[in-house]
Amino acid sequence: MKTVKADEAGLKAAAEIIRKGGVAIYPTETVYGLGCAPHDAEATKKILQIKERQEKPLPLICSNTEMVQKIVQMNPTAEKLATKFWPGPLMLVLPKKMDYPVYVTFGKKTLGVRVPGLEVSRRLTELSGGVLVSTSANKSGQPPALTAKEAIDKLGGRVDVVVDGGPSQGQKPSTVLDLSGSEMWIARSGPITGNMIMEALRG
Repeated sequence: MKTVKADEAGLKAAAEIIRKGGVAIYPTETVYGLGCAPHDAEATKKILQIKERQEKPLPLICSNTEMVQKIVQMNPTAEKLATKFWPGPLMLVLPKKMDYPVYVTFGKKTLGVRVPGLEVSRRLTELSGGVLVSTSANKSGQPPALTAKEAIDKLGGRVDVVVDGGPSQGQKPSTVLDLSGSEMWIARSGPITGNMIMEALRG
């Protein structure tokens, strides 16, 4: 396991490991994330094993909205919310355009995507190919990690690279809003509240 700083040299080193099939711990604006290249079946399978996660789809982050539009079908509601809250802690669940391994989607026709608010996260994603798996760096059911050391302790050091960006600024994972059906619903509460979402849509 290699630990790097959250500077340009460190991010390039981490991205090279990710591109070669590695699994990374890295900071986001909410909590520390655990990620890999989403098209790499072995890496995505390893993430599920590390987290001891059951058959539950893996969320993704993208370097920018243009990349999001390549992997999911955006609708007018999604576009309005993306303009208001991205980059930021709002994950949108939308119909997928891109096919990823079963360990990412588990047969679902949707993907959860967002553009993270932390520049370090966006830059790492950009250097790694534009899209990264971004699940919280903890075993399923445990509280999320707020520092790199905490993430390493929770996951037993079973990753290939750790990007240490200091303590995370957030306290809880992103809000997850499902826009894939006829009605939208909040699948996970987070920093972006239902009232904030409704206000943005009225504006």
